[in-house]
Amino acid sequence: MADENKSTQVVVIGGGPGGYAAAFKCADLDMETILIDPEENPGGVCLYRGCIPSKALLHVAKLLNESEEAKDWGVKFKKPEVDVDKLRGWKSDVVKKLTGGLGQLARARKVKHVRGIAKFLDAHTLEVKPADGNKYQLTFQHAILASGSRPATIPGIDIKSDRLMDSTSALDLKDVPSSLLVIGGGYIGLEMGTVYASLGSKVTVVEMLPGLIPGADRDLVQVLHKRLKDKFESIMLNTKVVDMKEQKNGIKVTLEGKDVDKPERIFDKVLVSIGRKPNSENLGLSKTGVQIDNKGFVRVDAQRRTAEPSIYAIGDVAGEPMLAHKATHEGIHAAEAIAGHKVSFEPMAIPAVVFTDPELAWTGITENEAKEQGLNYKVTKYPWAASGRALTLGRTDGLTKFIVDKDTERILGVAVVGVGAGELIAEGTLAIEMGAVAQDVALTIHPHPTLSETVMGAAELIYGPATDYYRKG
Repeated sequence: MADENKSTQVVVIGGGPGGYAAAFKCADLDMETILIDPEENPGGVCLYRGCIPSKALLHVAKLLNESEEAKDWGVKFKKPEVDVDKLRGWKSDVVKKLTGGLGQLARARKVKHVRGIAKFLDAHTLEVKPADGNKYQLTFQHAILASGSRPATIPGIDIKSDRLMDSTSALDLKDVPSSLLVIGGGYIGLEMGTVYASLGSKVTVVEMLPGLIPGADRDLVQVLHKRLKDKFESIMLNTKVVDMKEQKNGIKVTLEGKDVDKPERIFDKVLVSIGRKPNSENLGLSKTGVQIDNKGFVRVDAQRRTAEPSIYAIGDVAGEPMLAHKATHEGIHAAEAIAGHKVSFEPMAIPAVVFTDPELAWTGITENEAKEQGLNYKVTKYPWAASGRALTLGRTDGLTKFIVDKDTERILGVAVVGVGAGELIAEGTLAIEMGAVAQDVALTIHPHPTLSETVMGAAELIYGPATDYYRKG
């Protein structure tokens, strides 16, 4: 296009939480910035096909679950009627408002948003293919690669069927299948399984490992597992899918595992959620000095600079954990590094949240990691049965856990399973980043009655009994 910029100080490739944060920060630091992304507005997978639409649906699932559970408190509702079309429309409206708002922020900051795709021709040149014009070359002083990731597929199994979904198509909510197989017991599979189960699907989860949510400690996962067993048709661990074939009445799935009593089963639909792969291919990176590891991640240093000095990489493409909030902070650091600031991305803790019911969240070092690293640590667990607020919610199935250095009492990790765990975990992250010891949290006055008191209680247990919970030893 004739009016397109042919050069810029900074170009950001990818408009997700990392990409748009990087572009906005570059503009705030008075650098001429172009953001290239296929979508109409910034937002990326997180806003369009991930975090935001899934949380909108999970909120509805929570309401449906609570309407059923309220009978235990003497409140009965008629069975809810779900208008799937209207629900889908509401979810889409949420996405539209957020992405539209980001478009306004980009214009206010004078970030030029090019709707299209780009690939590297060399360390300072891109080939840009706009959605509405002819491709052209763009030269840049610095580039920030924020190309994100995509759903992984099952090796050796490749069938084309409308009945087979990934995390993106599952969020489209075209219908509510009578039976749904979720392949993968990680956070995406369990979140989407929760949504569909609440809407009326009979959900079966298959996980090839011995437990759900492999990265989290088993004592917390067990709390979630116990509740999901009541919501799902079944949860099959140490089990893998070896074949899938479409039939007129569904997808025929062949399962393999020592506890599989019926190897062949038919499901109305199947959701594959076995993780994500970085988008590092087809970007022309081989024409630059950028290095990629054996998992497909772009290698970066503490400033998010690649082996090619003019190119930075952030977010999912730059390594695990693949989390939106990690990408955002990386983007800001990369922008500041380009501006010449002395910065380094070295967080003490990056929180992770599984938005199931109950939510599961952890930050810092898990107990499993503390064992593997041979640390001298102490663990305390505050059961939510001792929480007045949990009792008023009818949800005493929660647990708050601290991992603390035995010698210094410095907080190494915090984990929470229970209602609102995703909100509570920020306190643990702040404590770790500030180098707090357990007594700092124990002596901090928390409001009553709240679930946040369980964080204070877990810290108190380092020194003896907590006010509302006594245990010997």
